[in-house]
Amino acid sequence: MRILAVSGSLRRDSHNTSLLRGAAEAAPVGVEVELWEGLGDLPIYDQDLEGGELPESVRRLRREWGEADAILFATPEYNGSVPGGLKNAIDWASRPRGEAALENKAVAIVGASMGQFGAMWAQADLRKILGIAGARVVSDELPVTRAHEKFDRHGRLLDAELFERLRGVLHTLASEVGRAARNASSPTLAKAIPRRSRGQHLYPLVPPLPVLSEITAGPPPFRGISTIADAGVSARRR
Repeated sequence: MRILAVSGSLRRDSHNTSLLRGAAEAAPVGVEVELWEGLGDLPIYDQDLEGGELPESVRRLRREWGEADAILFATPEYNGSVPGGLKNAIDWASRPRGEAALENKAVAIVGASMGQFGAMWAQADLRKILGIAGARVVSDELPVTRAHEKFDRHGRLLDAELFERLRGVLHTLASEVGRAARNASSPTLAKAIPRRSRGQHLYPLVPPLPVLSEITAGPPPFRGISTIADAGVSARRR
C-alpha cells in the first residue's frame, strides 16, 4: 500500500516535513510512505486554464495524488488557518468534478507548531476543506505541540510516544483503504452503502471492519530517526 505524504510547509527545515519523514520510519509493515514535493511549483488555481493545456506541475499533482492509495497531510498553521500553498494544491486536486484526484480518496491529517495547540485550527480547517473537495477524512488527528522539542537539530524525531502515534494514524488510514476496497468488491455491500455526499467524513452507516491482515504492528521499536539533513536553528519553525 502506497501513501503519499504532503507537507503544507515549503520551509527547508520545516517541522511538518520532518514529521512526515518520521511517519515514513513509523509505517506499519506493508505500508510505504513517500514524501511528495511540488507544492511550490503550482500556479495559483485558475479555472480558465482548465480548458487548455495544463501546466506540467498540475498534471503531475493530479496524476500522483490520484494514483496513491491514500494521502497523509501535515499542516502548519499560518494566521490561524491552512497555508495558502496547500489550499491551492487542494483546489487543483479537487477538479475536474467527478474524476478529481481527491474524489473519494482516503486522507489523514497531522500538524505541528511550536506553540501549545499543535496547529489545531489549521487541522480543523483542513478537514473541512478536504471533505468538501471529496476526500474521505479519517477520524484520527495528531496535533504536535512544542515541535521544536520533538526533533533534534538534524530534524530527527526524538519522541518515542509521537513515533507510536504516527504509526497509529497510518494504521488507521491503511485500514480504511482496505475496508473501502473490500466494500467495493462486494456487490451486496456496494448496493447497501450509499455514495458519500461531498463534505462527509467516511461512511457513517458502516461499522469498522477488522484491519487488513497484512498490516501488522509495524517495524522494530523506535530507535530515533535518521537521514534528515542538518536543520540548523531558526526562530519560528513550522
